Amino acid sequence: MCVPTAPHRAYGDDTTRKEVPMSAQPEEAPVPPAPAAAAQLLAQLRADRRADVWVPAFEQDWARALDDARHSYSLAPVHDVVRIWQARLASAPAVDAFLAGGCDDSDGIDLDQVLGTRT
Repeated sequence: MCVPTAPHRAYGDDTTRKEVPMSAQPEEAPVPPAPAAAAQLLAQLRADRRADVWVPAFEQDWARALDDARHSYSLAPVHDVVRIWQARLASAPAVDAFLAGGCDDSDGIDLDQVLGTRT
């Protein structure tokens, strides 16, 4: 067997093949919310006019996500709850304007269709 004595310089330096950097996460992975995002979100929900309905619903989703996170050793369920509720809160003014305009809302779209499937 013949072993070359000098490195092959086809790609520069002393590599013999082009090296592609690898990542542990896929590029489409969403950025996790900030650690204080849930507390900030809860404060915003409490200040909203829908607080009597939304705060208990958020707390129920949050408790379920914490339980799921404990069993799966993953923070993904917690991040999903924060993202979903941030989207609900951000879209609330548009929904209010839509409903105030007297538009027909019988052909609504499920939130999972808008946000995509959760992993």
